[in-house]
Amino acid sequence: MCSPTSSPRHPSLLLSPFLSLLLKSLSRSGSRTKMWSYWAAVAPPLHAFRRKRGKSRALRLLFLFLALSAIYADEGAYIGVNIGTALSNMPSPTMVAALLKSQQIRNVRLYDADLAMLAALANTGIRVTVSVPNEQLLAVGQSNATAANWVARNVVAHVPAVNITAIAVGSEVLTALPNAAPLLVPALRYIHSALVAANLDGVIKVSTPHSSSLILDSFPPSQAFFNRTLEPVFVPMLKFLQSTGSYLMLNVYPYYDYLQSNGIIPLDYALFRPLPPNKEAVDANTLLHYTNVFDAVVDAAYFAMAYLNVTNLPVVVMESGWPHKGDPTTEPDATTDNANTYNSNLIRHVINSTGTPKHPGVSVPTYIYELYDEDLRPGVTSEKFWGLFDANGVPAYTLHLTGSGMLLANDTSSQTFCVAKEGADEKLLQAGIDWACGPGKVDCSPLTQGKPCYDPDTVEAHASYAFNEYYHGMGMAAGTCHFSGVAAITTTDPSHDSCLFSGSGGRNGTVLNGTSLTTSPNSTSSTSSDAHSFYQSKVVLQILEALLSGLAEAYDKNERPLASASVEFTCCSPTSNYLRRGRLEEGGHS
Repeated sequence: MCSPTSSPRHPSLLLSPFLSLLLKSLSRSGSRTKMWSYWAAVAPPLHAFRRKRGKSRALRLLFLFLALSAIYADEGAYIGVNIGTALSNMPSPTMVAALLKSQQIRNVRLYDADLAMLAALANTGIRVTVSVPNEQLLAVGQSNATAANWVARNVVAHVPAVNITAIAVGSEVLTALPNAAPLLVPALRYIHSALVAANLDGVIKVSTPHSSSLILDSFPPSQAFFNRTLEPVFVPMLKFLQSTGSYLMLNVYPYYDYLQSNGIIPLDYALFRPLPPNKEAVDANTLLHYTNVFDAVVDAAYFAMAYLNVTNLPVVVMESGWPHKGDPTTEPDATTDNANTYNSNLIRHVINSTGTPKHPGVSVPTYIYELYDEDLRPGVTSEKFWGLFDANGVPAYTLHLTGSGMLLANDTSSQTFCVAKEGADEKLLQAGIDWACGPGKVDCSPLTQGKPCYDPDTVEAHASYAFNEYYHGMGMAAGTCHFSGVAAITTTDPSHDSCLFSGSGGRNGTVLNGTSLTTSPNSTSSTSSDAHSFYQSKVVLQILEALLSGLAEAYDKNERPLASASVEFTCCSPTSNYLRRGRLEEGGHS
């Protein structure tokens, strides 16, 4: 369907209807900024393709590939995973890649740019953030040529086979290596300049991860500000991130905030557990209600940037997690249950695009610390046990991720029950029953005399029934089997005689009328709308990709005219002073 002025010999001219359809589809999602960012990524390569007919075919097709990569790169809300390597028995890169694919992990952050790891990640489609280690920052920050060589060796040599989407320059430099602070912004600029020279700046962002300890007076969030002694570095850094369309990388560790608060921060508040309204933290200046530490820290970063007149810079959390084991005496809250609760709730919070109280519905992409337990990490016991898996790829614990699709597919929550702990305090058990059968909206009529679950007539037995009904009614979400610590998850079916517990024999629990643990009242509709818009865009992109594939084939055949095209496609608080969740101490490493 060429216009009279279009020549079949220049098939790039035929793409405009599809680009128009793409932009219209994106505009329906309600994000004009996102729409124009896509156009900015796509238009220059297409323009170059049309005009530079004398240039290399391979170079023109690379431009087109990168245009597609730019489009696919913006996933909105997503969960990534950090890959540390301080293991005595580190799996091979191919084993790491296999684990990532089996768990549907589509975003990873490397603490370097290991050649073997990048080779294993080639052609997987996994989005990769590579890093300039702190020990290389001095050289990169002092020499544009050194930065260019680093990019050529660790980035250009691997794209497009490896889907590199970001470069993290250093790790918590301003707190871990304050003497190197003057070199941070030059390093960012030199790395970005090298990307510009390689025509990769549109698809690969440059930033640097910061510890949340840079944020002072972090609660209430509206009063937060960055350490003012660092403003000579921080202000130009934020301006750089703005001008290049990048984002603020922030490490957020509610575990350490909880530990350092000396009891001020409740454990439930750190773990995303549901809180009654009177327990929520309220910012007196904005009247915003905070139900978890994570949101409060992210909003503190937003407010701190606004204090410096930066109001439109996104936040990506590069590290967050919870240890699943620690010294029982000194680290009693580093437990499997708490790690499961935090990470499961965090994942659901992010992928639902819940946002924060300051920016509801605005996604905060987050990378979990970390993929593997690192047994070579120095320090206290918990330092070695932040992983989702051990070195053999065995899950450290079972994540309960109902509603998260296939991400981290080690979930066996459909086989679990919530029961009263044996020997638990009867007063707490009774209080749990009263809450579950009252505000928890559990139907407790089977516990009345003459009904199937009345016997045995003990507080513990009745509590198990009530707790389990609430747990299953809430979709077995992490944090819903707690009840002040007197409940526990088990894989043993507690049903007996004619008393059938929810989850037994395939029976589903009663759906409660209460609000879901991790989905805000507005998030369901917005998520649905975003998914629909993404689906429409994906279809258009598949058409575009098929056309470009045909275009490449045509040029490989001596650039013969394309008279027609046939396309087939299938639809489809206190802040932490920790470096890479380690301590900021002499000899620490990232």
